[in-house]
Amino acid sequence: MPKYLFTCEAEPQYLSEQSAPEEELYAFAYTITITNHGEATAQLIARHWIIEDAHGHTEEVKGLGVVGHQPLLRPGESFQYTSGTRLRTPTGAMRGSFFCVAEDGERFEAAVPEFALRAGGGASETPSSRVLH
Repeated sequence: MPKYLFTCEAEPQYLSEQSAPEEELYAFAYTITITNHGEATAQLIARHWIIEDAHGHTEEVKGLGVVGHQPLLRPGESFQYTSGTRLRTPTGAMRGSFFCVAEDGERFEAAVPEFALRAGGGASETPSSRVLH
């Protein structure tokens, strides 16, 4: 088992009730699960997101923590949070990384693989009760 290994999973969801397609505004929530698969306790310090819409417009978001937290994860522990973003197109993609520091001071990054953002298509869409942070 590697000493430092955080994995990240993303679950995006289109928020039709917070979107206005006639105004080219599409809202999405995404739930991120970060799991410490390493041998060392480590803390998530900062985030870096790259958000791209279907027209190639790219936005970078950097900041400390996630939704007001800098979780400390022991081996085997996970942290989950939900946040959101808005696009001017019905499709797009996000990818990013988390900057982490292990208890021994070692710094490392945990990559978030790219995931698609797609506006729902009518009947198969389910209303969301998630809150954007």
